[in-house]
Amino acid sequence: MIKFFNTLSGKIEPFKPIVSGEVKLYTCGPTVYDYPHIGNFRAYIFEDLLKRFLVFMGYKVTQVMNITDVDDKTIRGANADEVELNEFTKKFIGVFFENIEALNISKADHYPRATEHIPEMAEMIKGLLEKGYAYKKDGSIYFSIEKFLGYGQLSNINLEELRPGQRIESDEYEKESAHDFALWKSKKENEPFWETEFGPGRPGWHIECSVMSSKYLGQTFDIHCGGVDNIFPHHENEIAQSEAYSGKKFVNYWLHCHHLVVGGEKMAKSKGNFYTMKDIIDRNYDPLALRLLLLSTHYRKMLNFTFEALGQSDASLQRIKDFLYELRNHPFEEGESKDVSQLIDEQMNNFKKGLSNDLNISVALTAIFDMIRKVNILISQGKVYSKDAEKLISSIRSFDRVLAVLPEEEEEPLPPEIMKKIEEREKARRENNYTLADEIRNQLLQQGIVLEDTKDGVRWKRK
Repeated sequence: MIKFFNTLSGKIEPFKPIVSGEVKLYTCGPTVYDYPHIGNFRAYIFEDLLKRFLVFMGYKVTQVMNITDVDDKTIRGANADEVELNEFTKKFIGVFFENIEALNISKADHYPRATEHIPEMAEMIKGLLEKGYAYKKDGSIYFSIEKFLGYGQLSNINLEELRPGQRIESDEYEKESAHDFALWKSKKENEPFWETEFGPGRPGWHIECSVMSSKYLGQTFDIHCGGVDNIFPHHENEIAQSEAYSGKKFVNYWLHCHHLVVGGEKMAKSKGNFYTMKDIIDRNYDPLALRLLLLSTHYRKMLNFTFEALGQSDASLQRIKDFLYELRNHPFEEGESKDVSQLIDEQMNNFKKGLSNDLNISVALTAIFDMIRKVNILISQGKVYSKDAEKLISSIRSFDRVLAVLPEEEEEPLPPEIMKKIEEREKARRENNYTLADEIRNQLLQQGIVLEDTKDGVRWKRK
C-alpha cells in the first residue's frame, strides 16, 4: 500500500486515486524571471521521484507543470532589460529545459504557459463574479475570502487574523495574515495587458494555476505538489478560487517539500551562496551527483547543501557505477546462485516498501547499497556467477528507473585517439618502460579515463 503525508489533513494517508490505475499530477513549475538555482531543483526532483515511483508501481501518470511567464517578477525583469515580456522569459524557459534534461527529470505531459491561457482565466474570473465570490474595485477584480467558508483549510492560518475587505494586489505579500487577493489587475503603465470583457489588464498569480490545472487534469484531480513556501498564500488561494468556481473538491492529496539551505543559511545572491546548475558544472561535478544529493534527504526535511556533501554524493554515484562495471567485466563462471536471487528479491522488496511509505528515500537507498556491499563480498568469495551478474545489472537498472542517477545504459566507445594512447601504454608496459606507461596513465586520467591493470589485461572506465 502506498501512503503519503497529505498537507490538507496533516497526516499520512493511504493513496487512492480517483480512477484506479491512473494518477493526475500537478507540479508547480518555474517562474521564468531569472536563472533557476539548485533550491528550485530540489522541488522538481522530489516531484520527479514521486512520478517515477508511481509509474514504477504500475500507474499511468498524467503530469502538468506550469510555466509562470507573467507576474510581478517577470514584468520587473523585462522592464529592467527594456525588452518585451516574451523575449525576456524565452531565455529563462530555454535554460530551465536544458537544466531538467541534465538532471534526468522526466518530461511532463503538458507545460502550459500562463500567457497562453488568458481567455480561460477570464472565464473563471467571470464565473467567480457571477457567483458572488469576487468583486470589482478600481478596475481590478478581487476574491473575497470571507465569502469562501473553507478558507485556511490547507495552511491552518489563524482565521481570526483574516482581513476580509482589505485588498492586496501584489503577488508577494506578507504571509502572517490574509487579504482579499487580486484575480485580475487593471492596466498599468509599463505593463503588458490583455483586453477582456471586464476591461484591460493582466491576471493575478494565483488564478493561473487554478485554470491550467483544471484545463488539463479536470476540476478535481489526485495530487498537487510544490514547496512549503507555496502553501500560503498561493495554494490556499488556489483552493479557494477553484472550489468556489466549480463547487467541487479541488485536490485530494497535497504534497510539499521543504527548503534547501546552503551551509545552514537561506540561499541568497547577497550572501554569495546562490548556486545555479552552471555553477555546479563549472566546478566539474556531475549533474547526476547533484540529483542524487537532492533526492537523498526525505522531501519533508530541510536539506543542507554543501560541496562536501556533493562530493560524497559523487562518490556514492561512482560506487554504483563501479559495481556495474565489475558485473560487466569480471570473468564470472557459468551458472547462478539462489543466494544472489534471494538477495535481489529481498532488497527490491525493501526498496518498494521504503518508497511506498511517504517516499522514504533513506530506506530505498539503503536497500541498494546493502545489496552492493553484500554482493561484493560474494564476488570476492567466488560465489557470484554469470547469470547472477545479469540479474544484478537488471536490478540496478530497475532501481534506476525511479532514481534516474545513472547515464544511458550503453557506454559510448572511446575516441580513436584515446584507444591509441591505451595501446601505446600497453606497448610501453610490455617493453618495461614504466615511466612512459605512468605518464600516459596520468594523461588519460586528466581526460577522465581511469585504467585498471588486471590479470586479464587492461580495463578502462570513465571517471
